[in-house]
Amino acid sequence: MRWVLYPIAALLALAILGLATLAAMALFAWPNLPALDTLTDYRPRVPLRVYTADGHLIGEFGEERRDVVRIAEVPSTLKHAILAAEDERFYEHKGIDPVGLARAALANLSSGGRGQGASTITMQVARNFFLSREKTYNRKLYEILLSLKIEQNLTKDQILELYINQIFLGQRAYGFAAAARAYYGKTLEQLSLPESAMLAGLPKAPSAFNPIVNPARAAVRQQYVLRRMLEAGFIDSVQYEEALTFATPRQSQRDTAAARKTQDIAVPADYVAEMARQIAVEQFGERAYELGIRIVTTVTRADQEAAYAALRRGVIDYDRRHGYRGPESFAELPTGEVSEEQLDEALGEVSDHGDLLAAVVLKASPKEVVVYRRGQEIRITGKGLGFAAPMLAEKAPQSRRVRRGAIIRMRSTGKDAWEIAQLPEVQAALVAVDSHSGAVRALIGGFDFNRNKFNHVTQAVRQPGSSFKPFIFSAALDRNFGPGNVLDDAPLYYPAGVTGSKAWEPKNYDGRYAGPMTLRDALARSKNMVSIRLLEEITPAYARDYLSRFGFDPAQNPPYLTMALGAGAATPWQMAAGFAVFANGGYRIEPYVVKEIYDGSGRLIARTDPPVAGDSAPRVIDERNAWLMDSMMRDVVQRGTATRARVLKRNDLAGKTGTTNDYVDAWFCGYHPDLVTVSWVGHSQPRNLGRGETGGAAALPIWINYMKVALEGVPEVERPRPNGLKLVQNGLGTRQDYHYAEYQPPAPPPVPDWLQEMFANDSSPAMEAEIEAIPPAPIASPPPLPPPAQAPAPVEDRMPTPIRR
Repeated sequence: MRWVLYPIAALLALAILGLATLAAMALFAWPNLPALDTLTDYRPRVPLRVYTADGHLIGEFGEERRDVVRIAEVPSTLKHAILAAEDERFYEHKGIDPVGLARAALANLSSGGRGQGASTITMQVARNFFLSREKTYNRKLYEILLSLKIEQNLTKDQILELYINQIFLGQRAYGFAAAARAYYGKTLEQLSLPESAMLAGLPKAPSAFNPIVNPARAAVRQQYVLRRMLEAGFIDSVQYEEALTFATPRQSQRDTAAARKTQDIAVPADYVAEMARQIAVEQFGERAYELGIRIVTTVTRADQEAAYAALRRGVIDYDRRHGYRGPESFAELPTGEVSEEQLDEALGEVSDHGDLLAAVVLKASPKEVVVYRRGQEIRITGKGLGFAAPMLAEKAPQSRRVRRGAIIRMRSTGKDAWEIAQLPEVQAALVAVDSHSGAVRALIGGFDFNRNKFNHVTQAVRQPGSSFKPFIFSAALDRNFGPGNVLDDAPLYYPAGVTGSKAWEPKNYDGRYAGPMTLRDALARSKNMVSIRLLEEITPAYARDYLSRFGFDPAQNPPYLTMALGAGAATPWQMAAGFAVFANGGYRIEPYVVKEIYDGSGRLIARTDPPVAGDSAPRVIDERNAWLMDSMMRDVVQRGTATRARVLKRNDLAGKTGTTNDYVDAWFCGYHPDLVTVSWVGHSQPRNLGRGETGGAAALPIWINYMKVALEGVPEVERPRPNGLKLVQNGLGTRQDYHYAEYQPPAPPPVPDWLQEMFANDSSPAMEAEIEAIPPAPIASPPPLPPPAQAPAPVEDRMPTPIRR
């Protein structure tokens, strides 16, 4: 018998020695365990979020998507699903679960693999906060010891709350609240039983087996969680059977696709969100991405959606006017049957852009095109082929022909109806600003942020063309001119000796000249010759100084006669600020996009306090000047180059079209007394837009479609006439017009009637100036007049002001 006792004694001694060794290691390691401040003062990395003024999320920036929730806010169904999947006896053990460990070991032995894990929720919290994921005995020992320490210092609910908020669940989602939004577009309380089971099953392999990456494997895990909930008594058999009917790969695909679709139709404000992000990083550095900062912008959802729809419609309409360019690329497809995997691979690197969806052509003829997209074959026929018809013909160039393997764009035109489309090459921008405070109500910096992140509202410094003329005319009103003064719309010629280089012969749009005409009519009809003569009268040097009142940089507007044709440079942002002066009665406001900034605890830490017209904003032009310019620009809309805007059936709209030399830029800058909107169309790298693509043709329709929505239900505003104006006969004697009371009435033109009749050959509808040719060298100008009596308003950047406590 002694020989039997020896091995038993040896084993017992080894066990005692092993336990003593573990105890010694534990005693040695316990004092070296990290402090639990990270848990007791939990400050998770919460991303920077940007919202509209009416509370809609428009941007989220940070490596980790996270929504922190309290344990009391977590539905019991989700709690039970988590416990069933990860740690059924969580509320019974002290951090280590011997029963669960034994059960997992037996399950793994019987299955011959690693079917179940033995880590409790407390151990997972210890690992996620303090340890790496390396599989070593040393790491496991520290994990066990940390779990015991955590259990001594925190309640069970506190530990579960940390787990629910910290665990990684795939798709950049950290915590169950963020995962519910990422996978289902829902809050925690909106989750169904099958959805809760799906999320509870994610911690095991969140990146590989989530319902977006692998719906089949995710459904298997989902069914496992439901079965464990039944076994644990968290649900009954009826609930289990009903939930199983939804725990399928196809259902997972449908649910996550619906969530993505919901997220895709979020407020289209990427450019606004990026502007807010830059401001946050400027003020808080790189930590802005993890402090949970919340930025509230000035834009509203309704305005932003209206601006986005108007701009995309305008750009696509322009693009269709210039024809179909052919497929984006071609994929090599084998003859015969092609598997869905091969077709998906062909579309793998091609992204959708809004409603312009990517598809690969399977079969093409002039009468029908069959395309593949995401598991579906779609037939395009009839009117849906009209745009691409030239590239469906047999004689179409092979490199541009729509044929098998072609990667094309398509767009829905209604129920089960599609048309072939294409991604526009042209860009556009729109910004709408409250004329009294400068708050930006809508901003679209380009056709598609994901294709081109360059913000054409704030960064595109372009020639404004004729849309700049109102500022020259405004300067003239402070130099003894009025709307009724007369200048000659006759040809001009500047020889090389005057220009210092080549001769310059500016022209009107179509070579027609009306002879002597009032400034009111010249602005409405965008007459170049009158604008140049007017600038000669007041001098370019004076005009350039005057421009600074509106916020324009004098360095970008050299004091040459070409300034009269908008040959300087400005951004749509600057143009909106400038036109706001006319809209609000003469006050300089500063556009701004960030309204308030809150820290991670919801405390207001910064707010923009803008100068307000009529209150804290500086007056930069006489109120009579603003009123007269408004009156003249209303004529632009009612009978000038912007008569398309009359479709809005309002009498309180004013503005100015602009088209630069060779149709490079198209503008419309216009306003209602409370809202200034500027639209621009052009290419990121300046080039010709095409003959006839003027401000009135390309940019004005975008402006109209936005203002139609923005001004819905807004009553018409009639601006009261300020004191200090008098009615006088205009210089032609054809009508009365208002004039500064202290000025002499306009003198009649110093030309005989027969000369006026000779040039009065322009009775056609008002058209924009096309040929605003810019001379290669400065035009000589008369000596400048004395400086203006009123100093230009200072330029200030509106940034959120920190809240002092």
